[in-house]
Amino acid sequence: MNRKRKEVSPLPVDVNLLECALRRVQKPARYTGGEWNSVQWNSVQKKPDTVRQRIAFCFPDLYEVGMSHLGMKILYGLYNEQPDIWCERVFMPDTDMVEEMRRLGLPLFTLESHDAVRDFDFVAFTLQYEMSYTTILAMLDLAGIPLRSAERDERYPFVIAGGPCACNPEPIADFIDLFLLGEGEEMNLELAALYRETGRDRDVFLRRASQIPGVYVPSLYDVAYHEDGTVAAVTPKDGAPAKVTRRIVRDMDKAYFPDRFVVPFIGAVHDRAMLEVLRGCIRGCRFCQAGFIYRPLREKTAATLACDARNLCASTGFEEISLTSLSTSDLTELEPLMDSLLDWTQEEKINLSLPSLRIDTFSPSLLEKVARVRKSGLTFAPEAGTQRMRDVINKNIDEEEIFSSCRTAFEGGYTAVKLYFMLGLPTETDEDLLGIADLAQRLVDLYYSLPTKPKGKAVSVTVSVSSFVPKPFTPFQYEPQDTMEEIRRKQELLYTTIRTRKIQLKWHNPCVSYAEGILARGDRRLGDVIERVYRSGAWLESWEERFDLSRWEEALAACGLTGSFYANRTRAYDEIMPWDHLDYGISREFLQRENRRAHDAKTTPNCRQACAACGANRLLGRACFE
Repeated sequence: MNRKRKEVSPLPVDVNLLECALRRVQKPARYTGGEWNSVQWNSVQKKPDTVRQRIAFCFPDLYEVGMSHLGMKILYGLYNEQPDIWCERVFMPDTDMVEEMRRLGLPLFTLESHDAVRDFDFVAFTLQYEMSYTTILAMLDLAGIPLRSAERDERYPFVIAGGPCACNPEPIADFIDLFLLGEGEEMNLELAALYRETGRDRDVFLRRASQIPGVYVPSLYDVAYHEDGTVAAVTPKDGAPAKVTRRIVRDMDKAYFPDRFVVPFIGAVHDRAMLEVLRGCIRGCRFCQAGFIYRPLREKTAATLACDARNLCASTGFEEISLTSLSTSDLTELEPLMDSLLDWTQEEKINLSLPSLRIDTFSPSLLEKVARVRKSGLTFAPEAGTQRMRDVINKNIDEEEIFSSCRTAFEGGYTAVKLYFMLGLPTETDEDLLGIADLAQRLVDLYYSLPTKPKGKAVSVTVSVSSFVPKPFTPFQYEPQDTMEEIRRKQELLYTTIRTRKIQLKWHNPCVSYAEGILARGDRRLGDVIERVYRSGAWLESWEERFDLSRWEEALAACGLTGSFYANRTRAYDEIMPWDHLDYGISREFLQRENRRAHDAKTTPNCRQACAACGANRLLGRACFE
């Protein structure tokens, strides 16, 4: 099919101007491309005149953050294995590069070809964090693409987005042409095939795309509101489905996984080979959005993972392998996998990292395997300081398991332990809060009481506390978020309670958590707010030094909205949520049942112990653990 575009003013990236910009910025390697295992314009694999579709994969953060993202690596490899598709990477430039691009008239460009993003067929964003929304607008603006979907015609690429924040896409619905809900390995290729049929006829493409399972086209839905600001109805039009159900990959051993990663020129945040060992989680922690929206649990076999590990280390030269998931220690074949990997990683001095260990599955044999190549600190997540609070959030661990795991670590030679907690959880009292400091102090005391502790070494317990943010598709989606003033009071109370230098306390900025809470459960009316915040100069707001709450407060007021409406109020069970027309497999009845159990401090067994009837088995078409 002939898919010629309407005439458009070209936006070539002048090589001489680009070189001039690169001489004036820090870390120019962020923008040059040409890394090992990347797909370049003159390679035998991809050339502009031999492909039918070009995709600019955009990560709305700096290069070193985006290059750590496993999802981007998977989809980059998947797209580029298709002979008629060329996928290239785009990251948000830092402040100095943005200034140079604007001074020299350079548009946003891709790393592989240095072609202007505006000249691509798809501009695809990954939504990992709500505070990246203004950065998305900044990237569209730098590319010369109208911010709002309604302002684009056939001259412009389709702007698509997916990732965890797509479970409530409404705050940025006006800026994105379509969202891909759930796991994209199959869905992305189906969308690409449709585009090759329809070309840039926007109406035809978007209407037909809405019929692909998992694809949500927000322009095909009208939203009405009650006088109190809550959603009255979400009405589909032009044949769009009443509910859009997220997609999953059913067999992880058959799912696409690349045999090579692009190796960055500069240090990435996570500079290592990453193996995705499973998707989903059996645990049901009531605050954890990922634990619900990635259900049901699906594992890879040890044989598949061992092969993937070999391929990645051989093709990249990384000296560390990270076994990643929401709960790596729940992998059925974890210890056989570790034995298989240690057969060769120990000899080649390749470190094995398990960043998602559960306290209740930590064992001496696992400790021995983790520490055999290189010993570093261990991280656990009790999440709350008292047993009552851990029961409220359904953490399903008790104090003895916490102390037993830390005792195992200390006796195994570890002297540094990092513990994650949250402030502002539903039903939390000051007694629960002070339990965090008490637990940390008793772990310090435990270390010094052990006869087998490492001689002459002091213990270090790092307590990292984040502010609880209620998220969609969790049992706590109905709960109010603590105000900033209350979070600051709790942070100060905890700080004054810790009286030893052996405990290091770290916390998050409550202002950022407040803005995150507004966006997490927001509706379409926030689109105007987000644009106002961007126009005031905000982007890269996930970097705390670039965040300014006053911009959000002023934009909300100008739009006749309040942050407390979105962040600090309780939702009734019968309220229509902005995301209720999206189906992530978790039933409303289950979420409400779990919310009631939380207020009664009753736990729910994990999925392997007993099915809680959450509804996720519908996505598999069978029972989750058949």
